[in-house]
Amino acid sequence: MTSLFSVVLAAILGLLAVASAIGFILQRRATEPGSVATVQNLNARIRSWWLMVAIFGGAILLGDTAVVILFGFLSFMALREFWTLTPSRRGDHLALFLSFFVVLPVQYVLLGTLWYGLFSIFIPVYAFLILPAVATLTGDVNEFLARTARVQWGLMLTVYSISHAPALLMLQAGTPSALLLVYLVIVVQLSDVFQYVWGKLLGKHRFSPNISPSKTLEGLIGGGASAILVGTLLYRLTPFSPLQAAAVSTVIVVAGFFGGFVLSAIKRDLNAKDWGYVIEGHGGVLDRLDSITFSAPLFFHIVRYWFTT
Repeated sequence: MTSLFSVVLAAILGLLAVASAIGFILQRRATEPGSVATVQNLNARIRSWWLMVAIFGGAILLGDTAVVILFGFLSFMALREFWTLTPSRRGDHLALFLSFFVVLPVQYVLLGTLWYGLFSIFIPVYAFLILPAVATLTGDVNEFLARTARVQWGLMLTVYSISHAPALLMLQAGTPSALLLVYLVIVVQLSDVFQYVWGKLLGKHRFSPNISPSKTLEGLIGGGASAILVGTLLYRLTPFSPLQAAAVSTVIVVAGFFGGFVLSAIKRDLNAKDWGYVIEGHGGVLDRLDSITFSAPLFFHIVRYWFTT
């Protein structure tokens, strides 16, 4: 695992070095206000990518426990961002307390102890039933259905779905399990990056201005195809053949797109541009993990049911 991961990490760092050099050159040449703003945003994104790669790569090198702790922290931050923007009432406070300080830690403890059976049903069964029951004890029935749905959605997206990324460490698929996580993250994040780049270069036709004004049809097609190509070329990180890697990469890219798209729709409903401001140039943690929310569970179960030994 170490040698393969080292090669991939070196390639990513090389790409970031090239991107930083290009950003520096563009910044020197940009003169018009619009161009200056675009280049500044690009360079902010690149600086953030350096930090994110360092944190993620460091966690992988430190081992499974570090990865689980990292994703547990990311889930906490994502859930916090979700509820920072989402309206709540006093009657929700006990359910929210349990979400942050009981349900979330238990989910990651189950993951860390490799208890797959309970990990897979704890939130969609037990938390799904217990949290609304607890909420009724407050006696607040105003918009109870909508409030309960927000609690469930917040947990499913930011804790249950995201936890399926480090859950890949549970699997025995004939390849180091950490490489499966690396593969998922690379394909998902490169899909977002390529969509951004293709959209800036060739984007003309807006895909859905009401939900995501910046997304273009050209960006989606070019970015998706580029990410699928990279996923196919990286098949050695996985138990897949090149053809299987192409098919699985397609699932990851499509699911990742809809993850970001659905969360963009929620943001628009809440009249927000970003989930937060923690990551320079990107927004919040949930802005960076929105694609993971849909792609991680699908990828996990594809590998578990079809490729585990």
